[in-house]
Amino acid sequence: MADIDAVAAELYGLRPEEFTAARDARAAAARKAGRRAEAKRIAALRKPTLAVWAANWLARADADQAERLLELGEGLREAHRTLLGEELRGLSHQQHVVIAAMAGEARRLAREAGQDLSAAVQREVEQILRSVLADPEAAGAWVRGVLAKAPPPAVGFADVAPEPGAAPRPPMATVAGERGTEPETETETERGPERESKPKADAREAERTRRQAELAEEALARAETERAQARTGLEALDEETGLLEMRLERAREERERLAAAVEAADGRHREAVRAAEAARAAARKAGGR
Repeated sequence: MADIDAVAAELYGLRPEEFTAARDARAAAARKAGRRAEAKRIAALRKPTLAVWAANWLARADADQAERLLELGEGLREAHRTLLGEELRGLSHQQHVVIAAMAGEARRLAREAGQDLSAAVQREVEQILRSVLADPEAAGAWVRGVLAKAPPPAVGFADVAPEPGAAPRPPMATVAGERGTEPETETETERGPERESKPKADAREAERTRRQAELAEEALARAETERAQARTGLEALDEETGLLEMRLERAREERERLAAAVEAADGRHREAVRAAEAARAAARKAGGR
């Protein structure tokens, strides 16, 4: 298996258009050497899409950055398990910002490697990175730069169940705590029904407020991500427009050159026609004598 891992590491470091020929050559070499099982596993290696290749290339280019993203994923999973609202909101916001920045870096690295990523492919890279955060198995392949295909789109951390008995951390200190007083220790029987219902109502209101704040933070993070994506898309279109304008200007210059060449050729053709007609006339006149 170590040989297969080494081959996979080599192949997934190639550009997508180089992958198939290199994979088939390695599989053929393994078959020729009598290693049929190895050849079969090599032949089964899947060619990555451009977005998957770019995500792998990003992980290979900066292993420390890749590890930090995985640490962020571990923090998010832990926050979901323990329902730490404040920490979860902070990490969710950090997730959106970091992934948008990393996808932009992937696009830059790809361009340096001779591969231009469209805005749509860059969004695919972002989706891959989000999925990697929620999928430890995909994360293991990605951090080694051997991710073969995009993981299924992540929908939060739905597979991470809260720990038994876990409850949301209160978003702020209780009124009694703020005043520095000791909490009352009377029993529910001593409180009576009216005094018993108020703490429950307060707890429900605190949970509702906490959830609203969490949703607002998530909406803000999504808005920031969408804004970053829109700006990235606009920059890409501006860059593409600039290239097209340069090509158009060169095409216009070439057209002017060719138009001048056609005009000159037409002039020479007219002169040649006149010369030919004069020669034919002279020949007829000489023959009539």
